Amino acid sequence: MTATIHSIGGKAAPSLEPIMALVAPEMNRVNAVILDRMQSEIPLIPELAGHLIAGGGKRMRPMLTLASARLLDYPGARHHKLAAAVEFIHTATLLHDDVVDGSEMRRGKTAANLIFGNPAAVLVGDFLFSRSFELMVEDGSLKVLKILSHASAVIAEGEVNQLTAQRQITTSEEKYLEIIGAKTAALFAAACRIAAVVAERDEDIEMALDAYGRNLGIAFQLVDDAMDYASDGATMGKARGDDFRDGKVTLPIILAHSRGDAEERSFWRDAMLGHKASDADLDRATALLRKHNAIDDTVERARHYGQRAIDALGGFPQSTAKAALVEAVEFAVSRAY
Repeated sequence: MTATIHSIGGKAAPSLEPIMALVAPEMNRVNAVILDRMQSEIPLIPELAGHLIAGGGKRMRPMLTLASARLLDYPGARHHKLAAAVEFIHTATLLHDDVVDGSEMRRGKTAANLIFGNPAAVLVGDFLFSRSFELMVEDGSLKVLKILSHASAVIAEGEVNQLTAQRQITTSEEKYLEIIGAKTAALFAAACRIAAVVAERDEDIEMALDAYGRNLGIAFQLVDDAMDYASDGATMGKARGDDFRDGKVTLPIILAHSRGDAEERSFWRDAMLGHKASDADLDRATALLRKHNAIDDTVERARHYGQRAIDALGGFPQSTAKAALVEAVEFAVSRAY
């Protein structure tokens, strides 16, 4: 990076501490639901699920459900099971993604598919998806079920869309944003929106929280894609350059390819086709990204979407919950730096 990335609000070192502190007691209840519902008489299921669920992770999405409910002063407990459902959807998609990508690391640990095998990882992912739908049905709200089931379908569409775009160097920025809007932002949006449903607030509140989550999710993924080239495995919890070796045409590559000369574009085409995947090739790719400011500009796009997320909260009165949600955006944008 050519410069240190600061938070949107100008404060140094934003963190998730405020949102974690805000929802800590409720998060304990959510974790209890998660631990209870990942159990099965088939020992492999809790063993494999536990490897990922207990293996770290910020629990960002369920925290957003809880924090959004606090923002609305919701006094009930329905959102505990729903936050667990959100985490199960997310965990299921991670298990499936790692099989599709052939990942070796997840959250700083050996990926579950390498330990337990691809078939087990896929099937346990299916189990967790099923558990999430059980939790939605138990809640009893058809609207909640509609929001979360639709998000699940959109995520799957996004993953298929990404698969069809893999190794396609001509992928446009528009298609890239469409992919991450589906595979990442849809669940962020749904996680926030369902809090308004259980709190029985009107549609304007629902859509404001949806916009907050959606824009945060896009910003989050943009930073992830920049980090693949600008960070290390310990920070990311996965191997540096995974996207490069998998032929994922992310925004940094789209920008560098469009700004490069004919020789550079030829390099990117060969790299995305898998013909250049060595450490030296990754170093060259990173150098080209820096030459064309592609990493910085990707983070700048993340700032833009982060600000849109913050703006979506503009109609809510100042509160501890609102401040925590704003700082969560600032953390998402600046977390690798």
